[in-house]
Order: sequence, then structure tokens, then C-alpha cells
Amino acid sequence: MDFLDKLVLPQSLEHIALLHYLATIILFLFVPFISLVLGGSILSLYFKRKGKSDENGFYTKFSKEVIELTTFTKGAGVALGSIPLLALILIYAQILHNLKLVTISFFVAAFILITIGLIFIYTYRYSWVFKSLFSSVKIEERETEYSTFANNVARVNRKSSLWGIIFLLIGSYFFIGGINLTLNPSDWDATGILYLFTSFSVFVKWIHFLTAALSLTGAFLLFIYFFWEGGKGIEDSGYKEFIKKTGLSVTLFFALFQPLFLLINLVALPSLALSSSVFGFAVISLFAVFWVFHLLYAMLKNSELHYSGMVFLLLVIASLTLIISEQASFRNVTKKQAILLSAEYDVTLKALKGEPIGIAEISGADIFNGKCSACHKFDQKLVGPPYKETLPKYKGDVEKVAAYVLNPTKINPAYPPMPNQGLKPAEAKAIAKYILEEVKKY
Repeated sequence: MDFLDKLVLPQSLEHIALLHYLATIILFLFVPFISLVLGGSILSLYFKRKGKSDENGFYTKFSKEVIELTTFTKGAGVALGSIPLLALILIYAQILHNLKLVTISFFVAAFILITIGLIFIYTYRYSWVFKSLFSSVKIEERETEYSTFANNVARVNRKSSLWGIIFLLIGSYFFIGGINLTLNPSDWDATGILYLFTSFSVFVKWIHFLTAALSLTGAFLLFIYFFWEGGKGIEDSGYKEFIKKTGLSVTLFFALFQPLFLLINLVALPSLALSSSVFGFAVISLFAVFWVFHLLYAMLKNSELHYSGMVFLLLVIASLTLIISEQASFRNVTKKQAILLSAEYDVTLKALKGEPIGIAEISGADIFNGKCSACHKFDQKLVGPPYKETLPKYKGDVEKVAAYVLNPTKINPAYPPMPNQGLKPAEAKAIAKYILEEVKKY
């Protein structure tokens, strides 16, 4: 999104660090909420259809209660869904300034799709009120106005849930695709939507999100029905047993996938994204999930429903620590980008103060440290080939090296294509001169 790129300004390292903290906090709000809405919508639609086909009142009642509980209030969709995602777009646009990634485009698409999905889901939620009202009133065949209105409400109730889930699923896929792209520098040259449907890691991360959302939703329902404020005090023992069985089954079944997906996503991260904090928070998330298994076993075996509060808390902790781990990976892969933005910030600050700015304010060494060193070394293979193997063919020609930097193309099939770094001609010449001089030392 070029227009967003033009709106942002270079920031100091301190400001960039603050942006990362803000992104983490926003994800703390957005991810659990959208997980509950999506998981609740899927369960509600499933049990509504099952209640209709089996003519079971428990299913229909549960369907209505699930969507009411997981969507909270009518303002929650805006406060916890749309606004956080919009804020995240602005933060990522700032951190990824000048990188020309399609991440922001994916996030904007996710914002539009998820907002539409939330509108459908909240329409579905409130259509239950009218549907329940009409079902409790006997409407004579001659009262065509009432019967037509009742049929329209039933149709809205039926279709809004399905369309809401579809939009939320597609929107979440775009969102996960944007997150995944930022964590993989080798994919930064991706230029369109094709990346979403050709990247196996995006698909796996999305399935991880869906299974985690359903597991969290099951735990949330157990928490509300059997723990929060002493539980809901369900008088019908049959309905109580149905909720217990359903909540435990959903929570346990989808929680079983979490360790596997967590490990797959961790292994798939590039070496540049890894650090002790990434592993540390991932281990905490994994430990929380295994603790959940222990408590769910106690609930299944001994009906100790008071553990439902701890199960929900642990799954929330697992989700939040995983967010922290991924944000730590994001900071790692954009560390050089942060250095470059900070250098540009210093230049901008001097210009605003009216201080003189040298012609080569950002040197070739600065550009190398900010852009190139993430993928290249002079004497070792990293993401790209070592310079001592590739630069000799240029025979010291600065112009040819600069031309390649400005318009990189894939040459060696053994390495991923080099993404365009968005450098200006003078910057490309500076980095070309620097690496040609440095490579002589090896």
C-alpha cells in the first residue's frame, strides 16, 4: 500500500521498539476475541442445523446461547475486532516502511473481510431474538404480514451465520498470510495473492489458528457455564450433562492438535527469526497446553468441573505466549530494517533542525548492516550466496553491481530470489562500492 507508505515517517529505535510492544498488546485483544467469535459461530451453526435435523431442543437452545456468549456485546465487534486490526495495519506499515511488502495489502483485505464477517455474525446473533419471539407466538395463516416477516427473519438467521463464517474464515486466512510473510524474509519478494495459496506454511499456520480457536471456545463455554460467578446454575440435569460433554469434547479434541502445530511452525521459522526468547515463550505455551490435558483428564474422569476456569486461563496463556514468541521473531527479522529506519530518522531530524546533512549521510556500511547482512556474508552462505563467490564476475564494476541491486533477478537456482530493497541510485552505488572494497579482504 503505497499511500500508507507515504504517510509514515522514519522512527528512532526506541519508537520502533514501542511499536512492537503496541502490536503485541493489540494482538492480545484481537486474536482471542476473533477466535471466540469464529469458534462460537461455527459451533452455533453446527448445533442449530443438528437441532433442526434431529428435532432436539438442547441443540437449538445451545446454539442460541453460544453465539450470545462468544460475541459478548454489540460494541465488542468494533472495539475488539475492527479497531485493533486497523491499528495493527498502521503499526506494521510503520515498521515495514520502504520494504514494499504485500503484508499491508493482506492486512487491509483482512480488515475488510473480517469487518463484513462481524456484521453478518452480529446480525445472526440478534436475529435469534426475533426468531424466538415469532416462534412463541401463534401466527394464523391469514395473517400474511406476520408470517412473511417471520419467514424473512428465519432466512436472515439462516444465511447470516453461514456468510459470516465464510467471511471470517477468508479474512483470517489473509491475516495469517500477512503475519507469516513478515516472518520469512526469503518470501519478501512475493507480489500478490498467489503467495497465500502456494505457501504451505500459511496454510498450516491458519489450520493451527482454527483448531486453537475452537479449543479456546470450548474452554470458554465450560468456564462460563461451570465456573464464572459460580456457574449458570443449570436446573435441567440433561442439558447440563450435554453442555459438559460437548464443551469437554470440543476443548480436548482441538487441543490435541496444538503441540504438533506449534512445533511445525517453530521448525518452519528461518534461522534469522530464532532467539532464546522465541524458544522460551514457545516452551511456556507448550507447557500450558500439556497442563490443560492433565486438567481435562481430571474433568472427564472425576467430573471436577471447577477446573474449567483453570483450563480456560491456561489456553489464554498459551495463546498470549505464542503471540509474544511470534512478535519476538518479527523483531528479529526486522532488526536490520529498524537500524535503517533509525538512520533515516536521524537524517530527517537534522533536516528539520536545519543542520547540514552530508552527501553520504547513510554510508555503504550502514546500508549493508541495515539491508544486506540479514541475508549475505562475505565468506559464508546465509540466505544468499557469499559475496566472495558472486562479486568476482563483476570485476570491480560499481555501476553493474549497483544496477543489479536496483533491479535484482534470480540467477542461482540454489538460492531464493533477492527482493528489491527499494534503494535510491546513490544508495545502490554506495553499497556496491562498499561490498566491492570489503570483499578484497577475504
